[in-house]
Amino acid sequence: MKAPFSNYLNEIAPTIKELVSILSAHYDYVSALSTDSNGIVVAISQNSKSVANQTMATERGTVVRVRKDGLYSEYAFNEINGATGEELATHIRAELDKQLAILKKTKTEVYETGILADEPLELFVEKETELLPEEADVKELVDMFTAISDKGVSMSENIIECIANGQSTHVCKMFISPNRFLRQSYVYSEGSVVVVAARDGDNRMAYDGVSGLCGPEVFKDLNELVETIAKKAVDMLDAERIVPGEYDVIATPEVSGLIAHEAFGHGVEMDMFVKGRALGAEYIGQRVGSDLVTMHEGALCEESVAAYAFDDEGVLAGDVTEIENGILKTGICDALAALRLGTEPTGNGKRENFAHKVYTRMTNTVFDSGTDSLDDMIKSIEFGYLLDGMESGMEDPKHWGIQCILSRGYEIKDGKLTGKMVSPIVLTGYVPDLLGSISMASTDRKVPGNGGCGKGHKEWVKVADGGPYLKCRARLG
Repeated sequence: MKAPFSNYLNEIAPTIKELVSILSAHYDYVSALSTDSNGIVVAISQNSKSVANQTMATERGTVVRVRKDGLYSEYAFNEINGATGEELATHIRAELDKQLAILKKTKTEVYETGILADEPLELFVEKETELLPEEADVKELVDMFTAISDKGVSMSENIIECIANGQSTHVCKMFISPNRFLRQSYVYSEGSVVVVAARDGDNRMAYDGVSGLCGPEVFKDLNELVETIAKKAVDMLDAERIVPGEYDVIATPEVSGLIAHEAFGHGVEMDMFVKGRALGAEYIGQRVGSDLVTMHEGALCEESVAAYAFDDEGVLAGDVTEIENGILKTGICDALAALRLGTEPTGNGKRENFAHKVYTRMTNTVFDSGTDSLDDMIKSIEFGYLLDGMESGMEDPKHWGIQCILSRGYEIKDGKLTGKMVSPIVLTGYVPDLLGSISMASTDRKVPGNGGCGKGHKEWVKVADGGPYLKCRARLG
């Protein structure tokens, strides 16, 4: 079935069109983004059960963007209450005038920006899904997650907790400008299982998940992961501390995705170029990795939780080749930053929700596959580790430092896995050195989508990242 577009947005479309038309007589540029997204979250542990009819992306409201005298301003609202477009326009103009008055009174310097393009375009997209979150059988979901949690704790006497959770969101967005009328509707879902094992005062945690551009039907796949996750959690109780140093390593697709996200994620978000906060601006056209490194970014790269038809500025989704055979080609860009840099927007202008500012944000950030097999990669290592289990990561776009926190590493000796595990692991280094050391890449590729990304410490949006198994040289501690 197709995910049906919001009746609410269809109802308010004439009013928003009228609003945009009236404001266009007073401003150089006008657009409006309206959203109506809802979903469901289910979380079950041995000690609690939680069901909520909302997710991180649940929202309903409109944001209007205008340009006057080289300055862009925005006004967000979530209530129309039967107001006409003319009534809304009068109110919004008064509020925006207050903003301009404050700037003039404080003698704030305005960063003058050109007029955004507004080529004619109409688009209506309803993505396929098996189930809708708003129509999900809540009792059935609770029973399923409860069974998964119970199965997890039954796997070992050392397992003290198993948390099964999932969220599914039906996203509907409408973008209107004088020449554009864009609508899209899609469902994305993600679920995970977290197992906690304990022995002699030592606690260890392992998790895995499922995700996709689909409905709550994806949650049934969690049952197949429980045994593997439980074994990893228990095995981690016997893990040793790693001896810090440089090693030949193999990153699983999940860890490859973390490296992609942290190495060339924020570092090539080109609003950082405008502010002079990213070293990547100085390396366009230069080598930043080995010949095996090709990286794509964009909502069209993968049918994942981060896929969409157009971004929050009405720019069509893209597929950007950021790195090609080790050469940094370009970054990703929202529409306003593109104007200031004299380049084209890439469809990466995203808001946390309608009441938040647009930033250049990642969608799918993915290493391309290679031609090697995992077995050959393992055989090629005299001593090193297979890295698994993404925890978190950080990067320094200004100096290209990277830090990845990983759950565990499996020892490789003389071309074979020994069965020995080390945990936890911190991978650090200078991005060009790390990517320059990539010497093998597998033919398979995965793009997990469990989690989100903040801009600094805030502005959370949905992202996905991944790649193949990658062999490289890394500093571990």
